[in-house]
Amino acid sequence: MALPKSKAKSGNLYACRECGDTTAKWSGKCLSCGTWDSLVEVTASSMEEDSQKRGLGDVGEALRLKQVETRKEPRTHTGMSEFDRVLGGGIVPGSLILIGGDPGIGKSTLLLQVATILSVADVPVLYVTGEESLAQLKMRAERLETPSPEMYVLSETNLDVIFKQCQQTRPGVLVIDSIQTIYKSDLPGSPGSMTQLKECTLALMVHAKTTGTAVFIVGHVTKDGVLAGPRMLEHMVDTVIYFEGERHNAYRILRAVKNRFGATNEIGVFEMASAGLIQVDNPSQVFVHNRGERDPGSVVSCTLEGTRPILVEVQALVSRSNYSMPQRVSMGLDSKRLTIILALLEKFAGINIGPQDVFVSLAGGFRVEETAVDLAIAAAVASNHLGRKCLANTLALGELGLNGELRTIPQADARVKEAMRLGFKTVILPKPMQGKVNVPGVELKFVKKLADAFEFIYQT
Repeated sequence: MALPKSKAKSGNLYACRECGDTTAKWSGKCLSCGTWDSLVEVTASSMEEDSQKRGLGDVGEALRLKQVETRKEPRTHTGMSEFDRVLGGGIVPGSLILIGGDPGIGKSTLLLQVATILSVADVPVLYVTGEESLAQLKMRAERLETPSPEMYVLSETNLDVIFKQCQQTRPGVLVIDSIQTIYKSDLPGSPGSMTQLKECTLALMVHAKTTGTAVFIVGHVTKDGVLAGPRMLEHMVDTVIYFEGERHNAYRILRAVKNRFGATNEIGVFEMASAGLIQVDNPSQVFVHNRGERDPGSVVSCTLEGTRPILVEVQALVSRSNYSMPQRVSMGLDSKRLTIILALLEKFAGINIGPQDVFVSLAGGFRVEETAVDLAIAAAVASNHLGRKCLANTLALGELGLNGELRTIPQADARVKEAMRLGFKTVILPKPMQGKVNVPGVELKFVKKLADAFEFIYQT
């Protein structure tokens, strides 16, 4: 039974750390987002006081859109073209950028390198660390061979102190590492709590918009792969960037999932070395071992990340199962999509995988969400199952429909051009795209059905 409003306001409330929803009674599970053990106690009076502090300033008069004056401010280039690509062409003055990722993935390393490059280019930078001392920060900068005597550094967690330092140094770029360690002294809760996270991020947003300072904030990721703290943190910032990759893998992928000033799903590829992160200007060469004759179970395709076409190598292994229930394992691909493709192989190509285990992965730890690599997945599984090698310099593109037909894919021209740039001579495409794709120097094979594609992919 719900409590009366007067009683709920006079007592304490319980707020979810993930979604921010409040309830008058504690429970083990948030009823809004379904997260377990995420409710924390907050006072209703403090939430009302905090709500009065929000906003960019005094309420002004409403204007017609044509009355609003605008000025085009040039973006600030970071000196790292891969990072600029993800940001949409550089840093926008007054923007608030959130960078998330697993611990140790390279978030602090990337921002320290960027801050150093900017400070060398006479852009005032204030790097605030709440997780290490200034001596530790300098040791890390020296290890990365990127020390900059002109960069301002501050080891502080009190946001009011940070803003006072901003008034003195007037930075063009402010780095907060990390937002989970920052707190405001006039708010309840410890650093990292829902109230502190929301209000500190809001204060940083107001600071960015009113002063024109570009603010980078680092956010930790939970074991479930989401940003720690309320999800509304993502709605408050202008850009959300995730750092992806495996610790044992040298390559890291920087992916934009939200960007008010550029395209989403743009990616940048970096290699983690002893001296920090190194840009990978040609990711296709990283994710494709070679363009020549391939072993059974290996087929090359092309995916589109934002505006960038990237060649990927799909690898498949089909083996006898030792279990009553055959395994279907996919790495970097949607497991449900793999199940559908296996059913299509059996129904329309006469390839019965049956009781055998199937393992499919993308080389290099890459991950693909789109369906343009469906044909390559089917061809790789059939290739390994039948023991037939793929033809040299051949690329497979196409989405598979539930009737076994090949469906069109977006921006095929860009994909074919990327394949030609890396030396591929033949590209398999869906039949409906015939006449719509014309790239000289590449032999295009248009196929209508899944079974018909194999004669162009495999050796006789």
